[in-house]
Amino acid sequence: MARFEKTAMDAALNNLRQALIFATRGMSVDDLARRPAEGKWCAAEILEHLCLTYSGTAKGMGRCLDAGKPLATSPTFKQRMMAAVVIGFGHMPSGRQSPKAVYPRGMPAPEAVAQMEARMTAMEEAIARCEARYGAGVKLLDHPILGPLTGREWRKFHCVHGHHHLRQIDRLRVART
Repeated sequence: MARFEKTAMDAALNNLRQALIFATRGMSVDDLARRPAEGKWCAAEILEHLCLTYSGTAKGMGRCLDAGKPLATSPTFKQRMMAAVVIGFGHMPSGRQSPKAVYPRGMPAPEAVAQMEARMTAMEEAIARCEARYGAGVKLLDHPILGPLTGREWRKFHCVHGHHHLRQIDRLRVART
């Protein structure tokens, strides 16, 4: 078994983390909870959603480690196309409904802000442990929409996804002034 040594967070994920911290700095609890429109997420819900995606990826990587092998399957044609758009071109299509597993559940705004950084770090460490054990180019785990991804691809997904939501938070921040 490869020994895992804690490494610095991936630079792109670290940049995203810093941008999310900056975007929410100075926002009050009311600002974080303000919805742009009926049925749209507020900044706190966006952060909770991101927290849930980070935790979900970390748990999935933990399942790979517990199983002693990657859990990725073969991709479908549709998954390959979606992965090309998101991972290859760095574009997150808008208007897609969030999977229920990562739908906000009502985490208090201050907790969502505080948890984002910790959960992102835990996810990065879980990905790095899987890469150390199975190899950097190995498909580790299936994303529910994009299919099987390597550690690098998981990081890229979370960066593209996070920046998609960061733009939403930025619009909410501007709207409050």
